[in-house]
Amino acid sequence: MIKPKALGKGLSALIPEGAEIALGEGEFFHCPIEAIEPNPQQPRQRFNEMELQELADSIREKGVLTPLLVSKVEKGYRLIAGERRWRAAQKAGLKRVPVVIRESTPTESLELALIENIHRSDLNPIEEAQAYSRWLEDTKTTQETLAKRIGKDRSTITNMLRLLRLPRTIQEDLIQDRLTMGHARVLAGLKTEEEQLRLRDRILKSDLSVRQAEARAKTSRARKQPRPPETEKAAYLQSVTDELKRSLGTKVEIKESRGKGTIVIHFYSDDELGRLIEKLG
Repeated sequence: MIKPKALGKGLSALIPEGAEIALGEGEFFHCPIEAIEPNPQQPRQRFNEMELQELADSIREKGVLTPLLVSKVEKGYRLIAGERRWRAAQKAGLKRVPVVIRESTPTESLELALIENIHRSDLNPIEEAQAYSRWLEDTKTTQETLAKRIGKDRSTITNMLRLLRLPRTIQEDLIQDRLTMGHARVLAGLKTEEEQLRLRDRILKSDLSVRQAEARAKTSRARKQPRPPETEKAAYLQSVTDELKRSLGTKVEIKESRGKGTIVIHFYSDDELGRLIEKLG
């Protein structure tokens, strides 16, 4: 038996480091590369060609050090995890690659591929969010359950799923690394698509940091927030002021602070002053 070297965090949960690659229910062997088909549940949709070529060069020199995880299908084997290595091995001209066979349902395949990609940081934020959404839809379970399965905080899952509600333009910015996850979280906090796109344009045009974007978002929200309701005391003083204005027929102001204050009664002629004195007297 060949022992694995440097297994990724995702697969190491399935194959204990230092143990022989024999998974009880499964087998380990060198499989013809053309007998393997890609995983339709693969969360990762984009592969960087330069990185693939660098991995292919490494594989050509040292071989595939970490086995691919596959399941049996009618015409051969289907990838569960390791599509990047499989593609690079093809580029390197390998005829066979090491694989571990594991029987799994489509949902389990998605989960295993998701775990490996997350721990290897192979997914862009939108791919990761889409994988979470698909898993939740397939399993009909909660974000809390998913968080426990993949070792993440529930709030992380929630924040990732919010990205899928962003306009497609902003999602593409995330995929292409024009915006960071920090920027995306700020944009997701805005209520309307118009606000999101306006701030997105400002971030890209002015190269705003996440902190600067947060400040702009707060300013935008503050403009739209209604004024807080008057306190009971302020409402009472306003009603008294209005009553005095009606009674005296002139402008009246009440200025109050900490239980003390003044009442200012305005007059605009000697005759009006006389009238007010007579009325008050």
